[in-house]
Amino acid sequence: MKITIACVGKIKEKYLTAGIEEFSKRLTPFCKLETLAINEERMPDNPSPAEKQQVLERETQRLLAIIPANSYVILLDVIGKQLSSPDLAAKLDELALAGNSHITFVIGGAFGYTDALRKRADLVLSFSKMTFTHQMIRLLLIEQIYRAFKISRGEKYHW
Repeated sequence: MKITIACVGKIKEKYLTAGIEEFSKRLTPFCKLETLAINEERMPDNPSPAEKQQVLERETQRLLAIIPANSYVILLDVIGKQLSSPDLAAKLDELALAGNSHITFVIGGAFGYTDALRKRADLVLSFSKMTFTHQMIRLLLIEQIYRAFKISRGEKYHW
């Protein structure tokens, strides 16, 4: 299985980079993982609604452009469906059995994205009703993907 994370921005904090690198390494036996990141658009101080919309549309269009063709798209969004870790594992298993060998998770930037991404998504997933930084959610996502593979194989994760 191939998993792509299409996201906005670079990871700046060393502790997040270290965590992402660790879980990426742990995932190598289970899938081919790639991260495609676009640069974050600059939002002016006190943007007008029109300026904010323009920034969101530019980021959305750039995200849509990097989503691999024929991949199953899971969009991370606070208004999405919430799944438990075992439910996510079951969903990934279901997708693999249905012949979806490429899954793309999409993480928007600090200001979100437009509805065009929600329309492109096959599943809109929420990690929580709480808001996390787009940098932090990247670490949480990769850990949950790893956990899903461990659950699917009946392997221990927590002691």
